[in-house]
Amino acid sequence: MYKRIDRKAIRAKKHYRIRKNISGTAEFPRLAVYRSNKHIYAQIIDDVAGKTLVAASSLDEGMDGYGGNKEAAKKVGLSIAGKATAQGISNVVFDRGGLIYHGRVAALADGAREGGLKF
Repeated sequence: MYKRIDRKAIRAKKHYRIRKNISGTAEFPRLAVYRSNKHIYAQIIDDVAGKTLVAASSLDEGMDGYGGNKEAAKKVGLSIAGKATAQGISNVVFDRGGLIYHGRVAALADGAREGGLKF
């Protein structure tokens, strides 16, 4: 009998393993990425205070077009970098959320680096 692979459970396990070692502080907040089929979301989080400092997604105003491609991911990365530098955040820790660092996740990271974030 064919056993179906539960990809959500695999991603959750990976994300748990990553989050054991990565935590956002006031000096180095965590840049968390979530990717759905149609959109991509990014947040900069201070885990010590338990607060989201900055958020951006492909659903934001000014993000026209399809949100599920690399161009949209790069725009979200540039957007979150601009919002972060406006709040005085320049260094972050990248949390890929159990996703492979490839495609849209890598494009978002490249856009954030171009925007001035260091990680």
